Formats: sequence, C-alpha cells, structure tokens
Amino acid sequence: MKKKILFCAMLGAMSMAHSAMAQDFDDRWYISATAGVVNTDDTRNTSNGGIYGIGVGKMVSPNVSVDVDLDRTNTDIDPLPNASWDLTGLSVTGRYHFIKEGRNWWPYLAGGIGAQKSTYNGFDGGSNLLVKLGAGLQADVNERVDVRIEAGMRFDFNDDFNDGHYNDLYASASLLFALGNLPAPVVDTPVAPPAEDCSTKDDDGDGVNNCNDRCPNSQAGQAIGPDGCPVPLTIDLKGVNFDFDKDTLRPDAVVILDEAADILNKYPQLKVEVAGHTDSVGTEEYNQGLSQRRAQVVYNYLTGKGVDAARLVGPNGFGEAKPIDVNTTKEGRARNRRTELNVQN
Repeated sequence: MKKKILFCAMLGAMSMAHSAMAQDFDDRWYISATAGVVNTDDTRNTSNGGIYGIGVGKMVSPNVSVDVDLDRTNTDIDPLPNASWDLTGLSVTGRYHFIKEGRNWWPYLAGGIGAQKSTYNGFDGGSNLLVKLGAGLQADVNERVDVRIEAGMRFDFNDDFNDGHYNDLYASASLLFALGNLPAPVVDTPVAPPAEDCSTKDDDGDGVNNCNDRCPNSQAGQAIGPDGCPVPLTIDLKGVNFDFDKDTLRPDAVVILDEAADILNKYPQLKVEVAGHTDSVGTEEYNQGLSQRRAQVVYNYLTGKGVDAARLVGPNGFGEAKPIDVNTTKEGRARNRRTELNVQN
C-alpha cells in the first residue's frame, strides 16, 4: 500500500512537470547532488549520521518546483559495536519558492512523501512511509547552477521497533545543475489599437465627419461646406449687373452665374437667398418690381443649371433700399444694379 502511494505521488509530480513545459519561466530539468547530516530520533539508539543523495526535478510554475530524490543515511547503533542502521529513501518533494523580481535568492517551504527502507547491520528491515517537512533558501550561482540549503524533519512511519514513527532532523546542502539552455524570453508583441472610425467623429462640431473634414478647426457660427471648410456668407456675383432699366442677363453675367452654379452644386448643403437690387433712379415702387424681376432671372438661371430650388430662398427684390455705393455717379449706380446670393446656414 505504501509503495502504491509513493508511485501515485511520483506519477502526479511528473504529470505536473510535463504540463508546465511551455510556460514562460525557467522550466528546464535539473539534476541535484545533496550532502548533509541527520540528527536521528533518540529512540533509534543510533548515532547521528551523514546523508547524501541525488535527484532530478524542475520548476512546474513560476513559484513551485518538484523533485524526485534518492538518498541514503548511515548511522551506527550505539549499544552494538560495529553495528549500523542505514536508511535509504525515495521521495517526491514539492517546494514553494517565495521569488521576488530582481533578486537572485529566495526562501522556500518544502514538503515530501515517499518510502524509506531500513537496513540493520546488513539485514533488510523493510520499507515504510516517509514524510518530510522543511524550509530552506535557494540562490542562483549562474544560469546553469543553483545552490540549496535546507533544514527540516523526516517522519519515518516504522512501527516495527518504535510502535509508531521516528522523527529525524536533517540539514543539507544541494547543488542543482540545469540541463539544456535557457528558454527564449517571451516577447510581448504590441497589439496596435483598433483604428478609430473617423466617420463617426466630428471633433470641431461643424457637422462634417473627420474623414471628410479638410478644415478640422472651423469655428462655431461659420457657414461650412461639405468639406468642412468655411464658405463666404455672400457668394459674390460681382459682374452680374444689369443695363439701365433692364432685367435680362448680359453675356458676361452668364459666365459668372455658371461659376456660382458650380459652387452651389459642389456644396449641396448650402442654402442661399437670391436677392436683387437697383439704383435709385425711378420711383421706389418701380425699382422694387425691377429688382424682383432681376432676382427672378438669376433664380431661374440657377435652377436651370441643376441647383435644387429647395435650397434657394426667394427670389427677393430689395429695390434701392440696400445700396453698396453712391447713386450720385454713373459708376456707383452701376454697382448698385446687382444680384447677390446670401448664405443662410
């Protein structure tokens, strides 16, 4: 039964070690060589003896190691001259290491289970359950060699002589020799954050998303085109002037209106007022009607060029009420006979 317990413990330890081989810590197998002393239980009636052994193990997690150890202890039976009581143990020991980053030494706690065979002056005394508890300190010497210093107690459940178990104290030092090369360091590959969808962003709040906004710093209150850039509040139709007392387009005015239509078609969000004006020659009532007819001519031309009528406010005639120059000169009166497109948004 005791041997079955030991076998299961060793099988479990090896399974743990195998499952951890792909971890990002130093999981190389190592072999160990151990020497130390044992302070035997007084009821053994033996002298203190030396302990030496070999083992194999590995780290199965960043803080846990598992070792399989074979050791031997030689003692003398005090009442009998030239008589010896030798102990041979096979055990599985787990150790929890208190590792701190940047430090090459660390304390640990140890616990093990196994079987221990007794030999009395050359005669086989049978095997018994062995349990051991201890604590120690481990330190890195270099990338292949570690040193362990450990002390603890071994419980030998031998009921042939002691009607229970023996409690033996031990202290030992071990050299650990790593097999193979250090595992390659795990390099975290930076993951680029997902690209922001600029079509859902409008940083300057002008109603044009960041993808299409060519002027990302527009100010509140500005009239903004579909490219996010400010547009003039009045589209200047300078040159669209009328002959005296006429409401027909001159050939030079047609060229300017074509350009205005292109602007409006480029910025389909713009809404404009079509306004007509006259000089002060004639009565106000007459000039009001004349300016209305002039605005209507421009309105009709723009809609004929594909500008949606829903975007045009008016046409509105203002007569002689809003001059931009004096009416006392021929040139000033010519400038006042005009049409304008006033942006409404």
